[in-house]
Amino acid sequence: MTFCRFCAVASSQQPLATPETLPQPPSEQPVFCETPLPTPSLDGSPKSYSPKITSLVDQISSLTLLEVADLNELLKTTLGLPDISMAAPVGAGPVAPGGADNAIAEGAATEEKGEKLVFNVKLVKFDAENKVKLIKEMKSLIEGMNLVQAKKFVEGAPQMIMSDIPKDKAESIKKRVEAAGGTVEID
Repeated sequence: MTFCRFCAVASSQQPLATPETLPQPPSEQPVFCETPLPTPSLDGSPKSYSPKITSLVDQISSLTLLEVADLNELLKTTLGLPDISMAAPVGAGPVAPGGADNAIAEGAATEEKGEKLVFNVKLVKFDAENKVKLIKEMKSLIEGMNLVQAKKFVEGAPQMIMSDIPKDKAESIKKRVEAAGGTVEID
């Protein structure tokens, strides 16, 4: 019994290549099955998954937290993945060394003094003449945004560009967006 190189389905078929037609020994030849690959759905209908994937999901979902941690560790070592932490949301600043309670206490103390630590930058409107320039600026400002997303973002004004950022960064963003033809509000 052999396994298909691409879909890992067991097959009793002979390899498509024979030792006479290829210079390598038959044990190293890939075996391809006749099972067609599912085509992706373009109309938004639910995707159907193979029984193998469904079985894996059922098994993983029944694991305890300790077993999930062990699985994670084994997958990282087996696949050679680096140990990384979850990414912070866009615009999130660094965490205070004292933890969340310390940051809340500091925030409350500065608000009593009248100082504000974090700001929100909002695109209120834009100049139609500079729309293309503003779209390019939004693409460069917001990480992971492509031109189509940037166009929809600008056309959907008013939109929040970034939130919970320091004052100096908010002022910098405001200058860049206003230079590109947008009207920005900081609160």
